[in-house]
Amino acid sequence: MANATNVRVRFCPSPTGNPHVGLVRTALFNWAFARHNQGTMVFRIEDTDAARDSEESYNQLLDSLRWLGLDWDEGPETGGPHEPYRQSQRMDIYRDVAEKLLAGGYAYHCYCTVTELDERREAARAAGRPSGYDGHCRDLTEEQKAAYVREGREAIVRFRMPDEPITFTDLVRGELTFTPDNVPDYGIVRASGAPLYTLVNPVDDALMEITHVLRGEDLLSSTPRQIALYKALIELGVAKEIPAFGHLPYVMGEGNKKLSKRDPQASLNLYRERGFLPEGLLNYLSLLGWSFSADQDVFSIAEMVEKFDIADVNANPARFDLKKAEAINADHVRRLDVKAFTEACEPWLRAPHANWAPEDFDQAAWEAIAPYAQTRLTVLSDITANVDFLFVKEPVEDEASWQKAMKEGSDALLRTAREKLDTADWSSPESLKNAVLAAGEEHGLKLGKAQAPVRVAVTGRTVGLPLFESLEILGKERTLARVDAALAKLSA
Repeated sequence: MANATNVRVRFCPSPTGNPHVGLVRTALFNWAFARHNQGTMVFRIEDTDAARDSEESYNQLLDSLRWLGLDWDEGPETGGPHEPYRQSQRMDIYRDVAEKLLAGGYAYHCYCTVTELDERREAARAAGRPSGYDGHCRDLTEEQKAAYVREGREAIVRFRMPDEPITFTDLVRGELTFTPDNVPDYGIVRASGAPLYTLVNPVDDALMEITHVLRGEDLLSSTPRQIALYKALIELGVAKEIPAFGHLPYVMGEGNKKLSKRDPQASLNLYRERGFLPEGLLNYLSLLGWSFSADQDVFSIAEMVEKFDIADVNANPARFDLKKAEAINADHVRRLDVKAFTEACEPWLRAPHANWAPEDFDQAAWEAIAPYAQTRLTVLSDITANVDFLFVKEPVEDEASWQKAMKEGSDALLRTAREKLDTADWSSPESLKNAVLAAGEEHGLKLGKAQAPVRVAVTGRTVGLPLFESLEILGKERTLARVDAALAKLSA
């Protein structure tokens, strides 16, 4: 099998539905392995299922990989020596290989009907035997084939599996052996002539000279089939070598069930829309089956590439933990320089996210508040609610926050705070803090209790960015006007 020289890996999704995090994790591990070994990343589209594949999903895949920064060396829109990279454009290749397999005796026509197959499987299960294909059409005579054709039966093409165990060394799981009774002959071409995944995937890997196949654990059972097919392709001169295989652990969701495409937290779009940074999301996904070190969970993708080794991937299932994903993303938000942070937040400061008119947005105020906001965000979409008080004409009404902060005596406190803020130095957050602190002391309150009504009066919320820096940026006139409005509401 292949070794680690001249590494060529592939990422070959089907364009069905939205990209999901398990798919991205597979792409990431292939990409990191290729980059670590100065190898080649091949991006291939497996779009032979016309009923399920869509051009919209295809475009989403390309857009998602670009957003994540997972570039490819060969593939759609990039080109390469093995074009085309969409299976739907390679049908003549598959037909040719299928004919060679039939001519060489590596495959045969199977005329069994679905009903016959079901009946024989049921009988095998009842007798306690393996219920896979029983080889009924394996050695038909020409007369028997002709009789089936006269009956009007259509034939699929099956690959003839060898009658001995298949052993290979999985890069993640070590040596594995599959016995013949567990890997029966299998279909490679439908009766319609359409090739199946079981043929096209290994044929493309062979022709594109893929050296390492890194994929999900759910495909492990198909590996002995593909190894047997590879041996036939080598004998036919189609393939040069059998690639090394590594099967990545399942990603588990709620209730320790495999994370499926239907799980809401599986959708890549969800994290993109919430404002995860690509590097933050990739950092977390890399930890689903691999670790950087025993005491470091946060690292750059460049650091990951430098250290990544498929031999370090754990075979045990990895559980997707949204809170940990958010915490790691928050670390990456804080790692940005302020200029990069302000630019990354811009989509959430415009419609449809912003709840203020475009003309009310103040770039200078945004740049002033950004350093304080950066230390508080988990995801970029949080920025809208954190800074909206600067750009809306009146604070966002939040009745729960109002009820929580405006206790008995809050009106008296606010009047005192207003008086002291009116005479404070508005170029100094410390001066504004001292004003509210002094107001609190007059009413027997510590700073935490004293600032709560002021915060809700000015921002509409009980929690947010550092209050006194926020007041300085909002400005004296607008701050006092909001305190006045709160007092009017309390008196009413």
